[in-house]
Amino acid sequence: MANWIDRAILGISPERGARRLAARAKAQVLMNYDAASKGRRTHGWKAPSTDADTAAGRSRKQLRFLSRDMIRNRSLAARGQAVVTGNVVGTGVMPSIRAEAEADTTEAMDVIRDHLLTPAIDAYGVEALPGLQRQVMNAVFSDGEVLIRRRMRDLRYEPDLRLPFQVQIMEVDYLDETITSHGQNEVIEGIEYGPTGRAVAYHLYDIHPGDGLHLKGHRFTSRRVPAQQIIHVRRIDRPGQMRGVPWLAPVMMTIGELSDYQESQILKQKIASLLAFFVEAGDDGQVFDGAKLEEVSPGAIVGLSTGQKVTPSEPPRVDGYSDFMREGVRVIATGLGLTYESFGDLTGVNFSSGRMGRMEMDRFIQVWQQQLIIGQMCQGIARWTLDAWPLVRMSQDLPPVPAGFDWTPPRRPLIDPSKEIGAAIEEIDAGLTSRQRKQREMGYDPDVIARERAEDARRDGAPAQPTPQPDEEDDNGW
Repeated sequence: MANWIDRAILGISPERGARRLAARAKAQVLMNYDAASKGRRTHGWKAPSTDADTAAGRSRKQLRFLSRDMIRNRSLAARGQAVVTGNVVGTGVMPSIRAEAEADTTEAMDVIRDHLLTPAIDAYGVEALPGLQRQVMNAVFSDGEVLIRRRMRDLRYEPDLRLPFQVQIMEVDYLDETITSHGQNEVIEGIEYGPTGRAVAYHLYDIHPGDGLHLKGHRFTSRRVPAQQIIHVRRIDRPGQMRGVPWLAPVMMTIGELSDYQESQILKQKIASLLAFFVEAGDDGQVFDGAKLEEVSPGAIVGLSTGQKVTPSEPPRVDGYSDFMREGVRVIATGLGLTYESFGDLTGVNFSSGRMGRMEMDRFIQVWQQQLIIGQMCQGIARWTLDAWPLVRMSQDLPPVPAGFDWTPPRRPLIDPSKEIGAAIEEIDAGLTSRQRKQREMGYDPDVIARERAEDARRDGAPAQPTPQPDEEDDNGW
């Protein structure tokens, strides 16, 4: 439909007016997505054209602080973090060694157990590798990202260490966001990028900016740390994304409103539990002072003055609480990629529904295990381990440098072991998978199983079963 501008242009220049109308008609045909139109239904929708990191930008720090506070004070947020970390890390993603000789594998695993699977790996001397994995996953959930820094050590002063390095888990608050450049390189939010756009260094404060115990009298300075000494663990959802976003971001509003609703209902329930009596004046106009009603016991007979009437209060009723909370928790679980049942409500769950829900959630868990804990954290620590090994091999009398690492995620609980184990055996017998692959899927280390079965056979006096050799597709530990 032509407006007054179109009619004016038609009157002055019919040819240009016709082209204008034709172009408008063509645009109307192309713009046929209702969601992209502007109107009452899409009022308030935001669609900025920012890239992945700019979208969070200045909001990232506030989101991080809100996320931590919710985990501290909101049970649903704390439960979401516990479910994610408990399923992704569990008892720990455990390492195993690939070496050319079996004897070298055994000796190398002794070194790995002494260094990675004890608090020796922790710069603070508190956690072994599984505990550090739990810290990392908690931080990725709450903050969206976390830094792991390699700390090289001189074994002359640290004789208890088998390998000359430790790791320090650092919150992203350590990033000095005041620096904007270093030489010809650009520094954005504390991360220095080279000419190709790759992170080449991290500018980190010496102490945590929020450390109120040690800031007094301390000069607030930062230093440049090469990227080779940092593992930056975060979930990358968009191409080119370098920073992470708290996982609670999509459901923060829901968690906050649901918590407020829950508190208001609790207050309403407290009011509903109060029962009061109101005594009206009698025929003589005297108001009963309540002395005879101070305490009423079961079966008591209470006398009132002539004409007096007792009216009980009517506390408010609490209706619809369970249904509303259930739907709210379901929205939160969906936003986090978890099942509603994982938040503790197993009402109406049977084997089929529980298994279907677990299958979908387990797929997310496997992705987070492989991409975050194994792909970023564990592979990074494995690389540091292989780099440090030759430095002290002769002085520490270590075996040859291992060929590589394999990582086994924690065992997944079986819903119906009799059915699921039988199905796994059928897959192996049908040639659909290997024994080692299935063992790793179930959270077991094939090398440990083979060694223990051989030990059991020798102890029982039976011939040892041959150790299955890794096939070609299992070289990467998958």
